Amino acid sequence: MAPKDPDIVVVATNRVARRDFEILDVYEAGLVLKGSEVKSLRESKVQLNDCYGRIDDGEAWLLGLHIAPYSKSTSEAFGHEPDRHRKLLLHRSEIDRIRPRLDQERLTLVPLRLYFHKGRAKVELAVARGKKSIDRRQEIARRDADLDARREMAKANRRG
Repeated sequence: MAPKDPDIVVVATNRVARRDFEILDVYEAGLVLKGSEVKSLRESKVQLNDCYGRIDDGEAWLLGLHIAPYSKSTSEAFGHEPDRHRKLLLHRSEIDRIRPRLDQERLTLVPLRLYFHKGRAKVELAVARGKKSIDRRQEIARRDADLDARREMAKANRRG
């Protein structure tokens, strides 16, 4: 994780993504949003779990991002559709770098967190490879072994 930045206000994180995917590259992208969507984001009324990115016709899109309707809205006319596709704002060079990797290496574009940076809504995207259940089990076993080793070292240090 990056060091704490006082200009960043995290709205939502996708904790499942780090468990289920091997993160290869990370990019920061802006989001094209409506006013009521921004207000809902400020209330943290968003779900990232089933969300993913796609590149179609040279444009990056975020699909499956659910932003609940704004709670203090007086009418439906000025609201937004909760599950619509949202355009991502990436530089052309970044899109050109990401697209072949997604197509050739069979990778996916996964959002890691959604946040405000200096008042602008941003999403942290990762180019990732899905982990198999064997990989996850090995990671859990390695973590448990490290924990046991640290416990034994602490116990030995206390004794002597």
